[in-house]
Amino acid sequence: MDLNNVVNRNRDPKPWTEGDNIPWNDADFSRRMLREHLSQDHDAASRRSDIIDRQVEWIHTHILKGTPSRILDLACGPGLYTSRLASMGHKCNGIDYSPASISYAKEIALEKDLEIEYIHADIRNAEFPLDQDLVLFISGELNVFSPSDAEAILDKISGSLANNGRLVLEVHGPGVIEANGSAPDSWSSMSSGLWSGSPYICLQDNHWRPDLKAAVVRYYLIDPATGDVKLHSASYQDYSNEEYRSILSGCGFNNVEMYPSLTGAEDDQMEYFRVIVAEK
Repeated sequence: MDLNNVVNRNRDPKPWTEGDNIPWNDADFSRRMLREHLSQDHDAASRRSDIIDRQVEWIHTHILKGTPSRILDLACGPGLYTSRLASMGHKCNGIDYSPASISYAKEIALEKDLEIEYIHADIRNAEFPLDQDLVLFISGELNVFSPSDAEAILDKISGSLANNGRLVLEVHGPGVIEANGSAPDSWSSMSSGLWSGSPYICLQDNHWRPDLKAAVVRYYLIDPATGDVKLHSASYQDYSNEEYRSILSGCGFNNVEMYPSLTGAEDDQMEYFRVIVAEK
């Protein structure tokens, strides 16, 4: 691409037609993203340690009642939840698309002698382990998939759970996706950063499609030395509480409960998310 593609871009993009998401599976990108996951300066990738500690404690005590359980963490990143849960006596599996995150998670599990199996895979294509007591699918990851992919993933989760197993699903809160899609376009320049180890300019444009209840966020990455342009496009699907209940019911879930955060209580640090717990 070049700058003409930016000038003449489609001003009303359809979600999931310009790419699925940011390049999680790219080796260099995943190494740079891993740094963000492990940073204690922000919660933009993974949450900071004190927040994760509180969330894991709620999962362990409220959801699992302190009982050793089999847990599958989807889009597990560098294993920050699974490593804590395994140290509490749970047997964990994690699946993630980022090679650097999975490599890091495996190293920590080996170093701490934790009972965790990690798989590097796209969760749409991965085989899920069976007879799980709990599946974690957090940080709004369900919303990045198209509705058909999201439903297929929830079907796979249902199939992986033991009878009476539970799903803990953290999704974007009301109005968050619309607000992101309606935000003004922006640009930034970096000597190096998440998108590249070399200088780049990032042009971000945002689109909200009220007809589809979906947002498209584009990142045009410009190499200032050559003028070459790369495009990464991410889409996000919004759902109402009633729509979540309907989708989960259709995938074999019942006893759906809603919580304001992954600690079960209002949490100003996690105000952009809400949590759904459902039973198979």
